[in-house]
Amino acid sequence: MANYVKISALGPDRREMDPNMDLDLCVKDMIDYWDRQLSNVLPDKPDLIVLPEACDRPANYDREQHKEYYAVRGDRVRDHFMQVARENHCNIAYSAARTLPDGTMRNSTQFINRKGGVDGIYDKNYLMVTEHTEGKLEYGRDASIVKTDFGTVGGLICFDLNFDELRLRYQKTPPDLLVFSSMYHGGMMQNVWAYSCRSYLVSAIAGPPCQIISPQGVAVAASTNYTKYVTATVNLDYKLAHMDFNMDKVRALKQKYGAKVKITDPGYLGSILITSETDECSAADMVVEFGIELLDDYFARSTKAREDSLGEK
Repeated sequence: MANYVKISALGPDRREMDPNMDLDLCVKDMIDYWDRQLSNVLPDKPDLIVLPEACDRPANYDREQHKEYYAVRGDRVRDHFMQVARENHCNIAYSAARTLPDGTMRNSTQFINRKGGVDGIYDKNYLMVTEHTEGKLEYGRDASIVKTDFGTVGGLICFDLNFDELRLRYQKTPPDLLVFSSMYHGGMMQNVWAYSCRSYLVSAIAGPPCQIISPQGVAVAASTNYTKYVTATVNLDYKLAHMDFNMDKVRALKQKYGAKVKITDPGYLGSILITSETDECSAADMVVEFGIELLDDYFARSTKAREDSLGEK
């Protein structure tokens, strides 16, 4: 069934603080700063708001000042976002340094739900070396899929975007949405991840444009150099198919369902995105009804045909 999700991504420039400011006032100032940023998207009533990496870390502090700041900050900023989530009935992906009960720290994205709880946490798997050696952050180990009230999400943070091992782990069990919080844009690699994982991807980046990218690797919305935030609605009830051997079936599907199904062809790719725009049936139901072969099934069949011909297992 159609599953419309309104997503906002924020990417304002990182907040600088007076190094001589009282740290308690610094935390309060940071909360006020983010309240002002959130005011740009909350009127749209998004289902999910995504914040950039290390969103509440003062940009101009050195490592020792960061350590002192985090000791005073504790969970105060996260708890404030929990209150915002409850009051505005939205989910928030809060990306920031996190201190565990054993005193170690991670670079994490916490997925705050509409009730102010935490549905799950992603810890950055691939730290820059100095994040570990100088920043004393520990490496994340897992790439678990987080269940939310609108669908499943997977997290990745900044430098993670460069590593195929993490991407391939998500590719095995694709989430509906990849959430990329960063200070690095990543260029075409955002598109590669979305298409490779057959997932929507939302990027929240401090400074460069934020984007929402379709499972075909096509940007469907983006912030600009003037407007450091973007909001768009996507439909998470979709399936990907290849054009080969399917187009007569797709035309028959369109003839039956009309505006209740959306067929997206971005050109040159050879794949089509089939999206259910009705509550009567899902995209999965539609492809089964018309015998449409899915993209990955077609690729698997092609691989098997080659292996059979060559006598490979």
